[in-house]
Amino acid sequence: MAIKSIPTLRGENAKRFNDAAKKAERKRATVDFSGQAKITRKILEKAKMV
Repeated sequence: MAIKSIPTLRGENAKRFNDAAKKAERKRATVDFSGQAKITRKILEKAKMV
């Protein structure tokens, strides 16, 4: 059974990948779920689960 090597990004492809990863990391915590949390709490209260 042959072991395959892990592909490595180099040069401009590596730079683009790192830039996209940094942008995604900055954006990841910007989603606001407070509206959904309120609706969920109301549903659970109505079902007498809270």
